[in-house]
Amino acid sequence: MTDLLTTLVTQAERQTAHRRGVRPDSDVARAAAAAPAPRDFAAALREPGLAVIAEMKPRSPSKGALTDDYRPAERARAYRDGGAHALSVLTHEDGFGGRPEHLSVARAASGLPVLRKDFITDEYQLLEARALGADAVLLIVAALSAQRLTELLARTRELHMEALVETHDAEEVDTALEAGATVIGVNHRDLRDFTLDRTLSARLRPRVGAGRVLVAESGVRGAEDARALAGAGVDAVLVGELLMRSGDPGATIKELMT
Repeated sequence: MTDLLTTLVTQAERQTAHRRGVRPDSDVARAAAAAPAPRDFAAALREPGLAVIAEMKPRSPSKGALTDDYRPAERARAYRDGGAHALSVLTHEDGFGGRPEHLSVARAASGLPVLRKDFITDEYQLLEARALGADAVLLIVAALSAQRLTELLARTRELHMEALVETHDAEEVDTALEAGATVIGVNHRDLRDFTLDRTLSARLRPRVGAGRVLVAESGVRGAEDARALAGAGVDAVLVGELLMRSGDPGATIKELMT
């Protein structure tokens, strides 16, 4: 793992240990079993045209604060009204200013499928995600061994959620495919040095193969980038900073889909 990713995973593990101390696995498992049925995250991304996963996060580790007025319910409704196909909600506290309860709020306010975006290494986080109402979770290849990825992906499906499996290069795509991933994300940002390669999704599209959903992550600056990605065979874009900084995020989402 890169230094940044190691830090974020360590923070997430610490936050998870604290929550587990307050609410044991058995309690969370009961809440997960009683949660509303999951919405079909993958199906939402397979709709005609370029799908938009609109991301909610108060700040980022590299850019700092993205808004000084973070209201999850209002933002979720604005994203829905703009035509977003799904939401990505940061629940990581230290690096992104998120909280687990933001996910439940966003899901209830929007009616859309919601991805829990965090640094997941433990089954407790999956149970917690389902208890919160998550329809999907993020699993990052670079943060997990191949065996651990396979285990967590299987447990995700046992809980009837989808997984967005994030990759950054051809080797990681192969690892995701071997684990059985069907929704694969390509992060254009290299977490080692923060450089962006917006051509990465297009170059990895053939390796991902037909029949799987390809999600381009990071660095989408507007409609021109979105059109280029759609033309390269990308099924969906995950967009965060652009929307968080937009004065009219609903209108920005519409522009991305034109």
